[in-house]
Amino acid sequence: MRSKDLIEHLRRQPFRRFRLVLTDGRRFEVRHPELAIVGASTVAIALVRPNDPEPMHDRTVTVPLVDVLRVEPAESSPAPSA
Repeated sequence: MRSKDLIEHLRRQPFRRFRLVLTDGRRFEVRHPELAIVGASTVAIALVRPNDPEPMHDRTVTVPLVDVLRVEPAESSPAPSA
């Protein structure tokens, strides 16, 4: 995946949660645009605790963009405001 394609997902208005599906089968949900930092060749994703209504991160994972197979919607409702 190209960094500019991922940035487009993060800047969509209204923001919609999405999931990054990796080539190895792992999936990471981006619940808020401020919880992902896109670099030239990687994306850092702040992971939140399950069922936590606040978009506060619990830990961070860094993923090479070449390992991102696709982006898919995580749910139909907009993410909560920060």
